[in-house]
Amino acid sequence: MKINLFTPMLEEQNKIEEAFREFPTLFHTYHCTKTGIGREKIAKAMMSKPDSDLDILVGFTAVTGNENTMPEELKKGMPVEVTASSLYGFQGGLFENGKLRLTTSKTHLPCLSSLTSDRFITTTDIPVGTLINMEDYTFMYLKRPQDLIIRVISDFLPHESPIDFFEVIKDISFTPIIQLLEELR
Repeated sequence: MKINLFTPMLEEQNKIEEAFREFPTLFHTYHCTKTGIGREKIAKAMMSKPDSDLDILVGFTAVTGNENTMPEELKKGMPVEVTASSLYGFQGGLFENGKLRLTTSKTHLPCLSSLTSDRFITTTDIPVGTLINMEDYTFMYLKRPQDLIIRVISDFLPHESPIDFFEVIKDISFTPIIQLLEELR
């Protein structure tokens, strides 16, 4: 199977490449593309993507809530599948909201809803366990039925104190993602 992996950030692409090195042989053929951050960049990457059997958006995500009260499967470093996505933005005094996009689960991972925004989220009216990112909504519109989004929990919102994101993600491994993909037939 040919699998395209789309990663918004260089750090995510590096994590994927590190994970590949954990496997002496790979059953599937992978192509990894660093798209850049944001809705427009993921759209451009999807429009010029190589042929594949499966496209997967892989990346870090913040999740609303307190890590201490989250179940084990929603702790830092855990992969989750995005099965619902919506859009929220605020541009020039106008709200830009998108309708909810849904897909069916294709993994055994916990399934969460994602809020895509390229604006800083300041509201506290977001349900606990919502993923916050900038690309999922666009990917949901452009993906095929078999394609999926896997996010890795990096941090929790609202932050109780300032964080160094690159320090926070330093010890997170993407090996479980490659292991999951290698089990697909």
